[in-house]
Amino acid sequence: MKMETSKNSRVESTTNSDESINESTDIKSSELEYGVNDNPPWYLCIIFSLQHCLLSLGGTIGAPLIIASFLCIPNDETGNEAKAYLVGSVLVVNGICSFLQATFGTRLPILQGSSFAFLIPAISLLQLPHNQCPAVLNITSSTNEVLYDELTEDGSYATFDDVWTRRIRELQGALAVASVLEILIGATGLVGLMTKLFGPLVITTTISLIGIQLVSVAPDHAKYHWGVAFFTTFVLMISSQYMKNVKVPYPSYSSTKKFHKATAQPFKLFPVLISILLGWILCLILQVAGALSDDPEDPSYQARADAKISAVYSSPWFRFPYPGQWGLPIVTVSGVVGMIAAILSSVIESIGDYNACASICNTPPLPKHAINRGVMMEGFGCLLASLVGTSTGTTSYSENIAAIGITRVGSRRVMQYAGVIMVIFGCVTKIGAFLVSIPEPVFGGIFMVVFGMIIAIGLTNLQHVDLNSNRNIFVIGFSFYMGLMIPLCITEGYIVISTGIIELDQTISVILESSLTVGAFVAAVVDNTLPGTDEERGLTSSGGRKITSVEEKALQRKCYDPPMLKCCMSSFCSYIPFMPNISRRIAAEADSNQANEMEAYGDKRIVENKAFEKDVESCKL
Repeated sequence: MKMETSKNSRVESTTNSDESINESTDIKSSELEYGVNDNPPWYLCIIFSLQHCLLSLGGTIGAPLIIASFLCIPNDETGNEAKAYLVGSVLVVNGICSFLQATFGTRLPILQGSSFAFLIPAISLLQLPHNQCPAVLNITSSTNEVLYDELTEDGSYATFDDVWTRRIRELQGALAVASVLEILIGATGLVGLMTKLFGPLVITTTISLIGIQLVSVAPDHAKYHWGVAFFTTFVLMISSQYMKNVKVPYPSYSSTKKFHKATAQPFKLFPVLISILLGWILCLILQVAGALSDDPEDPSYQARADAKISAVYSSPWFRFPYPGQWGLPIVTVSGVVGMIAAILSSVIESIGDYNACASICNTPPLPKHAINRGVMMEGFGCLLASLVGTSTGTTSYSENIAAIGITRVGSRRVMQYAGVIMVIFGCVTKIGAFLVSIPEPVFGGIFMVVFGMIIAIGLTNLQHVDLNSNRNIFVIGFSFYMGLMIPLCITEGYIVISTGIIELDQTISVILESSLTVGAFVAAVVDNTLPGTDEERGLTSSGGRKITSVEEKALQRKCYDPPMLKCCMSSFCSYIPFMPNISRRIAAEADSNQANEMEAYGDKRIVENKAFEKDVESCKL
């Protein structure tokens, strides 16, 4: 889920003539307690990083739980244990990706997490006829495992693990091939071309259709108890909107102020966490009051606070997710084509997040090599997610970017700590099982708000578009309608795909059943072929300001140059799109040294002139 952040920050320039370049590159302002290059004490890093981990809780748990039902994972003890493994895998991959992005990617404090954009093609792929959930047979295996009416590669009936791991391996193969495209986009510098082809009109259609197509997911979780679901939605709405500026006092201690009263804004920082806790407590109250059935076959049973608690007891304490844990990926053309659309959408969204994070952290605009490296690192993250088998790709989390403005902590070291903590949490399987045990209607209430926000966030990209233009109105309306109509016609059978080639039929079906793919394609074609000026299309507002001062150039290098740059001080690196231009850096450093020398020479001349004037005055006397 992407958020717009205000770009009202500025970089402080040096005011004293005798300051060195290194001193002027410190990001210390009245708006930030810790800048990008600052290193808070280790205990503060742990506290701040835990805050970021909790803030990403909704997306971290939500994505694998949404896809679980399409993977034929039931809501029983065995299914909940499988969900715990998925959540643990997601946490480990998100932690590794966050650490790599903050260290080698853009080097900004941006958390990486599961993206809902990948759910659309994944669901379309899993709804193909060969991926429909099989029926349970009345026979068991030699190890007393339940068998299903589906054959494995060796011709035997499939067990539960065979059923859901084959489907996730198909998702793995599709995401692995599509992620290579994202790596190439960043490595070759094609990001600039993409930003021209996919303007605000295309981005609006793409993001908003994600939330619209997922509209059936929330009722699927909320149906077990609509009262709990709407209560959770109400709490989330009150916390995030009406009470976001409420300051709660608490006792604090510091070396300067000693014991004193401090204030925090918990409703602004943790509205999702507060909603989950209160919704969970309501489920417990209803359970104790006898309002929820204790029969697992009754729908209200899934609203009980202990409905999935058995997964916490049955799951092992420690388990490290590893590449190929579900088996070798299965590559299908239909899955790859669908995932490519999600990859392109993720790239465009992430570029906006990079610029927003740079603005809120008071850093100079990102150079091209940092953006290319960030996109490439996200591609490697998606590749890692596909090999491990998390069921979805990774992208930048805007919620955590907004939290930087609230906490006034923009240190990349905090995000590195957050990455390590998420890896630890993911390896402790019981933590994932505990998160999975959240009652189903609580998730339904959270999804009502989250998916609505996705739709609205997509619409915010229209703020620089000329909405008085009939051209733009046509592009928006036609793209939205076609993105909704064509998938509906495919699923309802109004349009039947029958070419005689099964693989081709599946590929076309996956493409046309995805509103994201259809809407983005229609919007891109119409927006780039209809006559219209860049100003009319909202393209002129995306350009960033240029850096001219020596101090700000030095600050940009300190913020975005990769840490291994000193190991590859070769002119060849200047031709790599994701590496800084070494020759320009050397020239800039020479200019900086020359400027410092001239400044020092000027200061020396001033002193000599003052001494000379003093001697003249004494002679006059």
